[in-house]
Amino acid sequence: MKKIYALFLSAALCLLFFACKKEPDFEYYYYTPEEYRVLTQYLTLEENPFSYTITFPKHLQKNGSSPRQVERDKVVLGRVLFYDKHLSKDGKISCGSCHRQSIGFSDDLPISRGVFNRAGTRNAMALASVASFSTYYGTDLNGISAGRFFWDNRASTAAAQNRSSMINPMEMDMTMEGIVQAVENQPYYQPLFRNAYYGDRMVTADRINESIAHFINAMGSFRSKFDEEASRATNHMNFTRYDQSFLAFNDLENMGKALYLDHCAICHTRDMGRPEIDFANNGLDPGQDPGVGGISGRESEKGTFKVPMLRNIAVTGPYMHDGRFQTLDQVLEHYSSNIQDLPNLSPWLNNGSTAPGMNLSDLDKQALIAFLNTLTDEKFLKDQRFSDPFR
Repeated sequence: MKKIYALFLSAALCLLFFACKKEPDFEYYYYTPEEYRVLTQYLTLEENPFSYTITFPKHLQKNGSSPRQVERDKVVLGRVLFYDKHLSKDGKISCGSCHRQSIGFSDDLPISRGVFNRAGTRNAMALASVASFSTYYGTDLNGISAGRFFWDNRASTAAAQNRSSMINPMEMDMTMEGIVQAVENQPYYQPLFRNAYYGDRMVTADRINESIAHFINAMGSFRSKFDEEASRATNHMNFTRYDQSFLAFNDLENMGKALYLDHCAICHTRDMGRPEIDFANNGLDPGQDPGVGGISGRESEKGTFKVPMLRNIAVTGPYMHDGRFQTLDQVLEHYSSNIQDLPNLSPWLNNGSTAPGMNLSDLDKQALIAFLNTLTDEKFLKDQRFSDPFR
C-alpha cells in the first residue's frame, strides 16, 4: 500500500512540474490589444497600471496619520483628466498647467493664467505641500473636522474643488456639460472608463470629478530627508523626538529645525502631517481680498487664509495667497520684522505690547531655509505615476 501511495505521489509531482513548465496558451491583457493601440496613439500609459498604494513613513504612522487607499483604475483615469487640455475652453489649459509636478504641483507665477491668458485672483496652491490629501482633507472622507480646499477654504471635497476650477471663467471656463462632451469626443477615454467603472463606459460629470479626486487623493509627499530622519528618531515607545538633533542633519539644518519648532510649528505642526489651525491672519496688509471671511461672512475671519503645509516649500514659490514673495528670504523677512498689527492678526504672532515679529538674525534665516530644504521630496517631484501621460 505504501509503494502504491509513493508511486501515486511521484506521478502527481511530475505532472505538477510539467504543468508549471508549460507555457500558458493565453496572454493576459489589462487593455485589449485594440484598446492599447488606441491609447498609445495619445498616451504613454503602462500596459498594466502602476500601484497607488500609500504607505506612510514610521513617524507619521506612529502619530496616528492614516491615508485612505484609492481605487487604482480611477486614479489612472483621473491622471489623464488632470492633464487633458481638451477640457478647457481654448484647448490650452489643464489642471496640470497651474500645478506642475517638477515644482511641487505649484505654479511659478504669482497669479496663474487661465484660458485666453486670463489672470486669476490668487496664487495656485502647491498640491505637494501635504503628506496625503486623503489623510485629513475632504469632508466626504474625514467628516466635519476635515481640511478644506482653496485659500479661503470654500470647497469641502476634492471633487468640489475640481468642479470649481473647471467652471471658473478665469481658469478653464467650461460647463460640466461641456466637459462631459469633450471627454466623450476623445477616443482614449472609453477603455479608461470601462476599467474605472467596472465595465461601464458611460461618461458623467460625477465620474469625471470623482476620478480626478482619486488622483488628487493618491498624491502624497512623505519621502523627504526630514521624513527619513524623523522616522529614525521614533523610539520603541512609538514616540518621535522631533526636538532632538537628527543624525543626518548638519548643524545648520538642526539649528533651523529648532527655530522652526519654537516659532512656526504652533501653526504649521511638528510632524508636517496636518496644520495645527485651519486658517489665520499672518500680518500681511489686507488689500481687497477678505479670504475666509469673504466666504463665512464673519468679521473675525476677514483677511484670514488657509494655513498651508510646508512640504516642498523650497521649490514652490512665489509664496502667500497672492504670490507677493518670490523667495523664502522675503518670507522670513516678513515674519522677522514686517508683520502688521492687524485686528485679526493671529495671536501667536502678536507679542502684546511689543511690535509683532520674530526678530530673526541673518544666521537664523539661513538656518530656517536650510531646514525647509530638508522638506523637499525629490522622489515625488519625479514620480512617473503622477506625471503628464500625454505624448
